[in-house]
Amino acid sequence: METGIIIITLWYVLNILWLIYGFTKVKTFIPKENTPSNLFTIVVPFRNEAHNLPKLLQSIEELNYPYNLFRVILINDDSTDSFEIPDKKFQISILNNIRKTNSPKKDAINTAIKNVETNWIITTDADCIIPKNWLKTFDAFIKENDPKMIASGVHYQTGNLVLDNFQQLDLMSLQGTTIGSFGNHQAFMCNGANFAYRKDFFEELKAFEGNDAIASGDDVFLLQKAINTENINVHFLKSNQTLVRTQTEKSWLTLFHQRVRWASKTGNYSGIYSRQLGLSVFVMNLTWIIIAFFSSCCFLSLHLFLTIITLKFFVDNFLILITSKFFKIKINHLILSNLIYPFFSTAVVFYSFFGSYKWKERTFKK
Repeated sequence: METGIIIITLWYVLNILWLIYGFTKVKTFIPKENTPSNLFTIVVPFRNEAHNLPKLLQSIEELNYPYNLFRVILINDDSTDSFEIPDKKFQISILNNIRKTNSPKKDAINTAIKNVETNWIITTDADCIIPKNWLKTFDAFIKENDPKMIASGVHYQTGNLVLDNFQQLDLMSLQGTTIGSFGNHQAFMCNGANFAYRKDFFEELKAFEGNDAIASGDDVFLLQKAINTENINVHFLKSNQTLVRTQTEKSWLTLFHQRVRWASKTGNYSGIYSRQLGLSVFVMNLTWIIIAFFSSCCFLSLHLFLTIITLKFFVDNFLILITSKFFKIKINHLILSNLIYPFFSTAVVFYSFFGSYKWKERTFKK
């Protein structure tokens, strides 16, 4: 049994060290001075976000980018609250979502695409705040690298609650994994709250065809299609000028349902690397719980348990800390969050195999 535990730990540690190496290979982008010229359409699907949309639109109005070079399309996914477009300096329109599949968000993006007249589409969420140099930095990156798809970073606005900081730690581990996998040319995940692509590339990939029966994954499945088609033209934009800020979930239950939604799509990932990485994380966390139990009952060496958790703590938090340093974020309750994480993530994985989850007042089944 101890040999198996050591093999699982080494498998996991090597995976995280590989991501740390990949993270260091993605260089921070420093834009050169230039005159903005790329045209963007900002696509924002929403459902019952009347309280958040004004803050997002205000941050869009404060963009350091010419108003005539971008427009905003809001897609209303059958909201039950009331929202009216306020007077803004930029062009903005609102469409009703045309539902065709099991995925409201993919339907919303498909609805928007038909009305997009610009080369570039950039998606974000209604509960986000975007930085003022967002489009300006994307514009400079496009001119310098000539990409067809670009992912960038997302972080939480947090308070000092354990719940907030646990989510920030979890998101930083995902962002570190995202950046590390891009650095190793094995990208498989991104965040739709900060995701840009050319309209013709979206159409060439046939968008969400093949995965539209899966409720979530409008971002990762599109990215994985792109990687399998033109890896060289898919980039991660690592810049503090493009980091989108979003909101945390307000209860452990809603957080659990959100993470189940995220986990429910991982079984449909296309690559061997992403599957083995996800499996190693799950097995490591499950092993952490098992050896903690057996060590407390004196069935396993306490020394072995302490060695395993020390190794896991070190590599996990090295990746999290270099990521949070880049994001200029401080994570509180670090040790407590690390202790909660194996139990929470293991429960999410098990539940995602069998249970349904609620999202935006709807229930989805696997």
